[in-house]
Amino acid sequence: MSIRLEEVAVDDPRALAMRELLDEDLHARYAPLNAGESDERRTKRRAALHTPDDQVAATWVALDAGGEPLGHVMLRRLGPEWELKRLVVAPHARRRGVGRALTQAVVDRARSEGARRVILQTGDPQPESIAMYRSAGFTPIPVYEPYAETMPNSRCFELVLDGASESAGRMAP
Repeated sequence: MSIRLEEVAVDDPRALAMRELLDEDLHARYAPLNAGESDERRTKRRAALHTPDDQVAATWVALDAGGEPLGHVMLRRLGPEWELKRLVVAPHARRRGVGRALTQAVVDRARSEGARRVILQTGDPQPESIAMYRSAGFTPIPVYEPYAETMPNSRCFELVLDGASESAGRMAP
């Protein structure tokens, strides 16, 4: 499959459509875990998951040869940290390298900006994501804020960027 990554504005219609696809998928996966939670907790969780546009350092969409969106990811500045956010791959494009290509774009940009590491938050209902992150060299870390309070059962990971000033580095296969 031919994959082309395009850096786009955070409000690019293709990026917005991919994030809607992600929201639908996450709702289906996490709704059973969140059943019965209070409105207050739901509101706090939504706030923790919200990514303000001014924190987005970059947004990419993955496109096929015909320009159809296959995936999406954002790189977020979370205080002093660099966070991989909102990675999604369309169901028909999964297991074809789209997620890995998008992850690599995040890592390369963070490294070129001098980041020491890239962090991310996910959960057990996303086993495919966890497997991909682990195979890409990400290792588990404690749940960090803003997720610790409202999603203490999250799974968080980091990829330490050796030679952060070198942009030629690659993730482990």
